[in-house]
Amino acid sequence: MQLHISPSLRHVTLLPGKGLKEFIKVKVSSRKLSYRMLFYALLFFTFLLRFVFVLTAVDSIDGENKCSTIGCLGKKLRPKILGRSLESSVPEVMYGILDQPLGKDELEGRSDIPQTLKEFMTEMKEGGYDAKTFAIKLREMVSLMEQRTRIAKIQEYLYRHIASSSIPKELHCLHLRLANEHASNAAARLQLPPAELVPALVDNSYFHFVLASDNVLAAYVVATSLVRNSLRPQKVVLHIITDKKTYYPMQAWFSLHPLSPAVIEVKALHHFDWFTKGKVPVLEAMEKDQQVRSQFRGGSSSIVANTTEKPKVIAAKLQALSPKYNSVMNHIRIHLPELFPSLDKIVFLDDDIVVQTDLSPLWDIDMDGKVNGAVETCTGQDKFVMSKRLRSYLNFSHPLISKNFDPNECAWAYGMNIFDLEAWRNTNISLTYHYWVEQNIKSDLSLWQLGTLPPGLIAFHGHVHNIDPFWHMLGLGYQENTSLAEAKSAGVIHFNGRAKPWLHIALPQLRSLWTKYIDFSDNIIRSCHIRESS
Repeated sequence: MQLHISPSLRHVTLLPGKGLKEFIKVKVSSRKLSYRMLFYALLFFTFLLRFVFVLTAVDSIDGENKCSTIGCLGKKLRPKILGRSLESSVPEVMYGILDQPLGKDELEGRSDIPQTLKEFMTEMKEGGYDAKTFAIKLREMVSLMEQRTRIAKIQEYLYRHIASSSIPKELHCLHLRLANEHASNAAARLQLPPAELVPALVDNSYFHFVLASDNVLAAYVVATSLVRNSLRPQKVVLHIITDKKTYYPMQAWFSLHPLSPAVIEVKALHHFDWFTKGKVPVLEAMEKDQQVRSQFRGGSSSIVANTTEKPKVIAAKLQALSPKYNSVMNHIRIHLPELFPSLDKIVFLDDDIVVQTDLSPLWDIDMDGKVNGAVETCTGQDKFVMSKRLRSYLNFSHPLISKNFDPNECAWAYGMNIFDLEAWRNTNISLTYHYWVEQNIKSDLSLWQLGTLPPGLIAFHGHVHNIDPFWHMLGLGYQENTSLAEAKSAGVIHFNGRAKPWLHIALPQLRSLWTKYIDFSDNIIRSCHIRESS
């Protein structure tokens, strides 16, 4: 502030500071200062002192991180008024307490920790605690809630893992009944297909579908939905591949439940000449993969007992233990050109899909020389399901992955795929697949952890033709928000996820799309207590 008095003492000018155009001008007598001038001066200084006091008080309330007033600016510059610092030590005290780790043992058996926010606020109001005690109590309550939430989440993931990995007793009963039928009933041991239809198995004028499954009921739903919705069922050939233990039940079921006029072939892996000659890379990889998993996973009990890893990491490890991720039924699709050397094009179907339309138009799709016709999973209205890119499946923190692939590249889905086997035979896709599976095993599964899709994304890189999403709707095994109307509008629906339609944890609003293809009045179905509603 500047004070200017004219030489004649007629004017006194008070300037609040440099750069301000407005000023206070007081006119006085020619000989001495008037009372009016003194009154204005005292009034100005009184206003100035009050202004400084308000800024100091508001600045103290603002705290360290909030800047809503002019006083906060002063605090940032660390000024001192009348020898007092404007900085408050309350936030620093609270932050210091909250930053201190709290061990699990410190909360064990404690009954004085508030269980709810309401209890906490009541205790704070009645106790009149200072900021330090407030922070200590808050840290204890939040830590206790965090521990309980973590335990609850891990238990939920464990129960889901058990429910999704177990075989329902009804399906186990079905397989046993069918095995008994195969042994005691000649009608359950028919040649599939009959001798007169065998030439159709290598005739490229037919629509050839391949299904790999060890689940009889699931395979029957796929087959029934495929044939029932076909406009030309007499041109449909379905090749069912299964394992040795499921072959007799599978053959018995389709012998007793024919789907004429479609051609159904049931074949076990050991029936393929290629599979029995020499070493099979997929089986060697599976054996090594199982050894690595059992060694460093330690089983579900040791995974759940881990107290340091996040629940989502534990969930991923539990999911990796699922038998399907080490099933030959999943890996065998990479050898389709060798398994069907006479076929030019096939459509591969997973056993957790349902066909809802005629699939013959798939043979009219121009693949542009690509090998794999698939639905991309990075675009679509359902951002929960259709938001998958390579980073969703591959570990880009590993240099082997990060230097070879783009994390933002769109992923695609297994489940309903058109494979041009003729084009496939001119590539090194199968060799690439096994190379990367081997690399993942050598790195203790650090390139990816789950399933056959990650190595498939790598092996088919540059060989995928995007098809219309109508042909493959995903997520019915985990997306609870999928409506029945949306699912009915798709050509093929896929119950990928834990909530398979044959399990008790299936999503009830969608299960009817699967059960509609089962005859619950069938004697074998009824004897095993397989019901429409789980």
